Amino acid sequence: MSQNSLTISIGTDHAGFPLKAPITKLLQDRGHIVIDCGCHSTESCDYPDFIRPAAQAVSEGKADLGIVLGGSGNGEAIVANKVKGVRCGLVWDEWSAEMTKLHNNANCIAMGARPVSEELALKLVGIWLDTEFEGGRHIARVDKIEG
Repeated sequence: MSQNSLTISIGTDHAGFPLKAPITKLLQDRGHIVIDCGCHSTESCDYPDFIRPAAQAVSEGKADLGIVLGGSGNGEAIVANKVKGVRCGLVWDEWSAEMTKLHNNANCIAMGARPVSEELALKLVGIWLDTEFEGGRHIARVDKIEG
């Protein structure tokens, strides 16, 4: 998927903020357009204020994919998954990054900056972008999610 230019929304809270710039650079270096939904510092903030707009960009077709960041990534995944049409998977290692696209066709990923280093985060984004949805038996399952 990463061979074509995509538009990717990114939203974060204060805890995930340190990963936003390096991930944005990686995306831009790969030729993608990034929609920055904030936040813009490590000052404490409420993650739904920034995660929901990133997920809505995917839902509304303004972005092809979304990346949401926080301390653990859990709250961010919950918020993103409340938005109709968004399938957000929490990723923390190489296997989870691959499976969230391969089996679930996730159009959004969530990561926690506390357990995931910058180096690993960049690797996980790359794996997710480069993995193609397997289809097959997973199509009916993904369709049931959207149902």
